[in-house]
Parts: sequence; C-alpha cells; structure tokens
Amino acid sequence: MGELVTPRLVLRRFSEDDAPFVLALLNDPDWLRYIGDNAVRTLDDARAYLREGPLAMYARFGFGLLAVDLKDGGQTIGMCGLIQRDGVADVDLGFALLPGFRARGLAREAASAVLALGHETLGIPRIVAFTAPDNDRSARLLDQIGMRLERTTVLPNSAEELLLFASGLPSGP
Repeated sequence: MGELVTPRLVLRRFSEDDAPFVLALLNDPDWLRYIGDNAVRTLDDARAYLREGPLAMYARFGFGLLAVDLKDGGQTIGMCGLIQRDGVADVDLGFALLPGFRARGLAREAASAVLALGHETLGIPRIVAFTAPDNDRSARLLDQIGMRLERTTVLPNSAEELLLFASGLPSGP
C-alpha cells in the first residue's frame, strides 16, 4: 500500500517527519471526543505513535493509516487508511481531518479511495468502520461511500459502545 492519488489528494505513508502534524491532529478536540485520547502530548510522543502505529502496521500487514495531503500545495490535512486492530477480526477503515478541511468532501474522497483499494487491490473481502453513536458526520460519510450500519459493538479493552459499519461480505455467526 504505497501512494494513492485522487482528484484532490495524495495519500502516502507516514514517516517520523510527520510528528508535528500528528501531534496537532491527535490533540484536536473532535479527535479527543470521537476517537479518544492517545496521550500524545509531545513530538516524542507523536514519533512513538507513528513508530508503534502506522509504521509498525506497514511492516506487519503492508497497509495502515496514510497521511492525507492536498494535491495542490502538498499540505498534510489528515489521515485515512486501513487498520488491523488487536482483537478485531476485520480490517477497519479509519479517517480524520484537521478542522479547517472538513465539510468539503475531502474525507469522503480519501475514505472512498482507501475502501476501493482495500477491496480491489488488496483483496480484503470485508472492511468495517467504527464510529461513536453521536458522530453523525462520520456515520453519514460511511453511508455515502457504501458502508452499511450493521450493529452496535464494543472494541476489546473498551467499555464504549460504537456503531459498526461494514462493506463487503456479511460477518459470520
């Protein structure tokens, strides 16, 4: 899973050089509210997050969260990609943009491209996405890219109930 280009975006693998961006995104109030607090407070924390998250996932699975850059100018505005969470059988689609770049269809453009890549190029038959029940914008985006609400669920090591959306084959028993 290398670079992915859409009409307005370039999605690329993260490097530790992206730590300042990651520090900003992971401390955005909406990230903290809807995704959670990863305790990333310093550039060293952000580099560790990158090493232990996206970079480790690239090495282990060949995919992971990607940096979302504007094609025009190259500014990094978010992240979007596929995640293999511990204790979760299905591959998960994740996305987040900085506040100034929301409500422009950019997250939908990125998520749609990653979903297609996962199914068509990587051959992943079923991809899921999780969102907080009150995160209407994310739920609407998932619906717009063809994912369907299946049920509520709780992730391993969490007590928070989430909505589970899915694309592809239905889950087993």
